[in-house]
Amino acid sequence: MHSWPHPAVPDVGGVSVPLHLYDSADEVIKPVQGSGMYVCGITPYDSTHLGHAATYVTFDVVYRVLKDNGHDVHYVQNITDVDDPLFERAQRDGVDWRELGESQIELFRTDMEQLSVIPPRDYIGAVESVDEVIDLVQRLLDVGAAYVVDDAEHPDVYASIEATEQFGYQSNYSRAQMEEFFAERGGDPERPGKRDPLDALVWQARREGEPHWESPFGPGRPGWHVECSAIATNRLGSNFAIQGGGSDLKFPHHEFSAAHAEAASGGERMAEHYVHAGMIGLEGTKMSKSLGNLVFVHKLTEAGHDPAAIRLGIYASHYRSDRDWSDDILAVAEKRLAVWREALQTPGSLADAEAAVAKLRERLSDDLDTAGAMEAIDEWAQADSLDDAAAAELMADSVEGLLGVRLREK
Repeated sequence: MHSWPHPAVPDVGGVSVPLHLYDSADEVIKPVQGSGMYVCGITPYDSTHLGHAATYVTFDVVYRVLKDNGHDVHYVQNITDVDDPLFERAQRDGVDWRELGESQIELFRTDMEQLSVIPPRDYIGAVESVDEVIDLVQRLLDVGAAYVVDDAEHPDVYASIEATEQFGYQSNYSRAQMEEFFAERGGDPERPGKRDPLDALVWQARREGEPHWESPFGPGRPGWHVECSAIATNRLGSNFAIQGGGSDLKFPHHEFSAAHAEAASGGERMAEHYVHAGMIGLEGTKMSKSLGNLVFVHKLTEAGHDPAAIRLGIYASHYRSDRDWSDDILAVAEKRLAVWREALQTPGSLADAEAAVAKLRERLSDDLDTAGAMEAIDEWAQADSLDDAAAAELMADSVEGLLGVRLREK
């Protein structure tokens, strides 16, 4: 699966600051060690909305700060291009599920390119990773971490929550919370034949009218969580630096992705950091398909809104918080962008620019304090007017390199 073009990412002068991020497993902000990063991708049955954009822009900043610190980042992202929501949407619209998936993936690529998001080194679809999933499911069966339900018609394969002693460490949720979220987020707690209501599907036996692949345990297709386990560990190893995504993926998806990988490898912990971006609402109401209040990235850009301003609007609140989007937020971001670009014409002294970049790095290194980072640029933009070309070059490179916001004309 091809991704999208790599944006220009200027090197930033001065001294970098090591990145510290909040880890949901240890529930503490700690330094990032390593450069492997896996971020869960889209299920391509609808366009890229602001919730998607906020997540991928967040991890784009993570990538940029790691790069600024000299890391050769190995970024991996999946696409769940075979799943129930895709089939349901295709059936509703009377189109082939493959065509629907490819059309939405292409729109996603365009949106990411517009937003200057650095593409993953490995961009992998579920369909192209089926053999990897089959191998992982077989390993889980071999070590007794998975089992086949006693159902002659649909002999699905499930992974047991008892397969690893540390199950639950990533989300830190109670059993009651797990049961609630499992039922809400794609789980099947009432499936007959399961040993525990929370056991997760890793191989769904063939259903009429659905795609299927041959495997040693019968024809079928991958489960959701195990897809990410296979794609991530086959490219980053059994332990890597960051597992990321939206906060709604904390449980069950990230919990089970880690559990499957750890059960198969015998390792203690898949990722050193589990990092989650908060949910986006629209003018005080949670953004959702059912409410019809999604804000789509391509609609904003088609209406003439600068992608750089969209990024600044996302940065207005901390990435871990559930936050709002509104026309006012976008308007403030557009005004801020205009002020920064104007300030580039009279950028002040090189010393002032260096101080602003130092503060920008400091704020981003502290769990991506993007609001604080923007304040550093705001202060620079209000400085006394001077005409130092070196200061202008430093500020333009720094804002583009670290925030992904272009100040110079193309």
